[in-house]
Amino acid sequence: MDEYYDHKTYPTEWNYLQSGTIIDQYMIERELAHGGFSSVYLARQLKDQFQVAIKEFLPRRQAHRTWNNIVVPNSKEDQVLFNRGRALFFEEAKILAKLKHKNIVEVINFFQANSTVYMVMTYDYGIALNKLILDHVVPINEEFLVQIFKELLSGIEIIHKNKMVHLDIKPGNVLIRPGNLPLLLDFGAIQKNTNIARTSQTLVLTNGFSPIEQYASKPNLGAWTDIYAVGATIRVCLERKVPPPSPNRINQDPMVPAIKAFKRKFPAYILEAVDWAMSVQPQDRPQNIEELINALTKN
Repeated sequence: MDEYYDHKTYPTEWNYLQSGTIIDQYMIERELAHGGFSSVYLARQLKDQFQVAIKEFLPRRQAHRTWNNIVVPNSKEDQVLFNRGRALFFEEAKILAKLKHKNIVEVINFFQANSTVYMVMTYDYGIALNKLILDHVVPINEEFLVQIFKELLSGIEIIHKNKMVHLDIKPGNVLIRPGNLPLLLDFGAIQKNTNIARTSQTLVLTNGFSPIEQYASKPNLGAWTDIYAVGATIRVCLERKVPPPSPNRINQDPMVPAIKAFKRKFPAYILEAVDWAMSVQPQDRPQNIEELINALTKN
């Protein structure tokens, strides 16, 4: 018989693995980040003390951690959703383990424990692009934009060549390492790209970065979907604020074209590339990463 617990009776700190916890072949040092579906921890491999990042599947609306670190659904109704999400998380890990590129976070291991699943990644030092922008850590100029986004696009191209779409590209998912080297993070929304309309399996939306096709009940996803998000991410670099949600742009677009809004601050070729990538209709955008890379290459 499945056992369910009243999670409200347990301390809040049990939502996270505590420092010193040993799981599989790793020891948890501290929590790095958490969201609605997972937590990320800094950990060390026991055999050589090599630092890694470990992502744990724990959807807090569906499940909770018990006193002995076992993750259990909150109810019988949540069991189905939890099992499905756990399977998708494990599939994400297997996909990422095959994607090897200097600008994509590297998965080096994945395993099951505590009735949930874990993904082990290399731990990289850097600053998230959104924090870098808001804190004015570096000047946002032509050189910075071209270097960051041509590098980032080369990684995204590998994803697309493996018939996948990321579906959650945004400044918070781009880590800027020393030397202004970008690293694309968080592949929790990744899906296979069949280039045909189909029912959405896991709806992941980020207002300002998700294009209109991601809001559809039967989205037609492709390279053009990630390209919109890349354009929106560059736009945030230009004006340090999130663009309006794509559905708000369909009838009367409140967003001033970049070529007009920033013509005295940035080169025209960059602004034209941003406007092209952020075209509301999918067919009006670049249809593959190579087209966008070429647009970001000064003629």
